[in-house]
This record gives sequence, structure tokens and C-alpha cells, in this order.
Amino acid sequence: MNFYAAWRSAWKALAANALRSLLTMLGIIIGVAAVITMMAVGRGATERVQAQMKGLGSNIMLVLNGGVNSSGTRLGAQSNQRLTEEDALAMALEVPEVQVAAPTSRTTGQVVWGNTNWGTSVFGVTNDYLEARDWPLRSGRQFDPSEVDRAGKVAWLGATVVRELFGDQDPVDQMVRVRGVPVLVVGVLDSKGQNSMGQDQDDVIMIPLSTLRNRIWGGNTASRQKTVGAISVKVREGQSMALAEEHIKDLLRQRFKVQPGADDPFNVRNLTEILQAQEASSRIMTLLLSAVAGVSLVVGGIGIMNIMLVSVTERTREIGLRMAVGARGKDILAQFLIEAVTLSLLGGAVGVLLGFGATWAVGQFAGWQVAMSADAVALAVGFSALVGVFFGYYPARRASKLLPIAALRYE
Repeated sequence: MNFYAAWRSAWKALAANALRSLLTMLGIIIGVAAVITMMAVGRGATERVQAQMKGLGSNIMLVLNGGVNSSGTRLGAQSNQRLTEEDALAMALEVPEVQVAAPTSRTTGQVVWGNTNWGTSVFGVTNDYLEARDWPLRSGRQFDPSEVDRAGKVAWLGATVVRELFGDQDPVDQMVRVRGVPVLVVGVLDSKGQNSMGQDQDDVIMIPLSTLRNRIWGGNTASRQKTVGAISVKVREGQSMALAEEHIKDLLRQRFKVQPGADDPFNVRNLTEILQAQEASSRIMTLLLSAVAGVSLVVGGIGIMNIMLVSVTERTREIGLRMAVGARGKDILAQFLIEAVTLSLLGGAVGVLLGFGATWAVGQFAGWQVAMSADAVALAVGFSALVGVFFGYYPARRASKLLPIAALRYE
């Protein structure tokens, strides 16, 4: 009995009990669809974290103003010890693991160009900020040293601000007003996308830190002290992030004259490690969801085995007749095994279509990032075929071991 004849016989047997075959495939259909959907959701979450890591930059730490305790009262960021530009310079010069330390301050304001305006975040930065964040300019130039030192009226625009103010026009060499101060656009930042908090990183305008202090804030006390809101630190490639963090803390404790056992008036956040932990969690969650979905495939396989056992019992006389006219045990084994695998593969095909639909629905209506992959489809369909072979083998072998005379006598 060749393969084609065995497959045709199996197909006729399944078509004769179409409803039963459909119900038998239901477990496989649900299992394959669940595996594809869960893996797409997990892969999407992982890709989102990877995109955030790429947008953040590599080997990044953020040093922030922290809080101290005074007489049992938490003073928070309002304490008189605050980070300054000199602290950033000291990190770059005295901590060997640090490649660059970029001081930044932030405010908000309206940016006006012609008859259009847009409310956005206004960052005071230096050229080092681009290196610290791995954030290149899409067009234009960096700030001149004289512009950084003498509060030059220049700016870089994020992609969102460019879109909202200029549309398709080139903003370079155009004048915009930031909180009433006219500045010249000298560069456009490359697109970064959203950060881990879902905030649009491209909705920003960057000006020299001295310009923010002296022209936007008007040279207040904080400006005269050259205090900053944060320092972005990029650690050299191949250097230990943990060691760099410890050296930064030691340096700042010395500069702030922190007594042993006292709280640090600053916080150091290892952003790369945070996102790497999120990525690892996403991968583990993907495996767990896929494992849970895979249980449906096992349940579907058990259903196939039960139905095949019932089919063997119902068709005992047929088996006996086939063997009486010359069919061998391996022919009977092949016939019933092909029936089981056909059920699994049909269920897998329908499950793939259902998985595509479910994945699309999750992305459209739940707003989650999903990512279909060919390996997930191949894994689900391949596993469904393996389930058919595994759970179909015992009933098929049982049928092939029947004695012809006993099968013909069976009522």
C-alpha cells in the first residue's frame, strides 16, 4: 500500500465523520493559535524593550539630585546640595571608566515659528549630551564652543517639533522663539521614538545649557551656581557598569562632603541594567505564555488518541477484512497514523489562520506591540504534527496487531 493510497483512505475515513473530526481538531486549533499569538505578543514586548535600549544608548547611567534626611525630615531634591556642571567635569576627568559626562537641565515652553506654535520640553545641554545618549544629528551642526560658553541663541530640534512646526520644510537656519527668546535652528536630531515610560523623546528642543540658564531662566540663583537637573554618564565600552557606578558615588560623596552613614544627596540609576532586566523578564514571560499555550496542544493530542482508539474499535471488521485480502500490519499502521497526522496538520493550518487573526486583533484593539515570526508558525505547526504522530502511534499500532480472524469475528 503506497503513501498516496494510504492518505486517500485516511481522508475518506475522516470525511465520513466530518463533525467528529472537526471536534477532534479543536484542541489542536486552539493550541496552535494560542502559541502563535502568545509568542507574537512576547516577541513584540521584547522588540519594544530592545528599541528602547537602542534609543536610550549603550552603557548609560543617569545621576540625579536626591534627597537627604534632616532631623527625621526627608528634604528630597529641595536640599541645598545639588549637582553642578563642575561635578560632571570631575566625573569625566577623575573616573577612568567614564567616557563622557553630560550635564543637563530641563524646562517646558512654547516654541513659535511664524503662525505656528508647539508646547514642548526645552533641554539645556552641551555637545557631550549627543555622545552620551548616542543621539546623532540628522542634519545641521553641533554647537560652537563659544555658543556653549556664552549663551549662544542656537538650538537643535527633535523630529516631533520639526513635524509640528515646519511640516516638510527644512528648519535648519530658521529662527524660532523659545519662551519669547529668538534662537537659530542649527541642527535636527535623529528620531529616537518613545522611552520606557511611553514618552516621546523626539518632542524636544535643545539649547546650550548656558542659554537656558541666562536667557530662559534669566540668571537666577540656580543659574549663578551652575546647578543642573541631571548628569548623563556614558561608560566606556568593556568597562564594568557596577565599578563605574561605585566610583561615581565615591567621587560625589567626597565632593558633597557626605559623612559616613549619611544619606547620599544624589541618585545614580543604571538605565541599561534596568532595560536589560525588562528584556529578560519579557523573554521569560514569552516562554511561560508559550508553555501554557502548548498545554492546549497536548490536550488536543490526547483528544486525537481517544478518537483514534474509538475509530479502531468501530472499524475492527474493516481492519480484519483488509488484512484478510493481503494488507500487512505496517499498512494498517500507516493508514491510522496518517489519519492522526492529517487531523493534526489540518488543525494546525486552521490554527495558524486563527492565530494571525488573534494577533492582529490584539495589536489593533489592545494597542500592544506584536511581532509575528516564521519560526513561531513553524514551531506551532511542527509541534502539532509531532503531537499527531505521538498520540496517534498507539492506536495505529494497536490496529496493526489485530489478528485477521479475530477482527472478522468482532461484533
